Amino acid sequence: MVGFAHTWGEHRVFFRETGDQRVRSLPASWTDVEEPDAFVVVAAGRSLFRPEDLLALADLLDRLRPAKRRGV
Repeated sequence: MVGFAHTWGEHRVFFRETGDQRVRSLPASWTDVEEPDAFVVVAAGRSLFRPEDLLALADLLDRLRPAKRRGV
């Protein structure tokens, strides 16, 4: 690991692979660098989606739906 920062709208871990000088990154939530999400811990595998993610998906789908179908 060569760094940890908030970029691209999320916390990310920056690293170099052995023998490679390029710096790569991935979401910190995919690693054990951050504490696990409280909902994920409590759900213990019984829920595939977090409520906040489902709400964000519903908002996105609503924005993508043509205005005519939204009743606007």
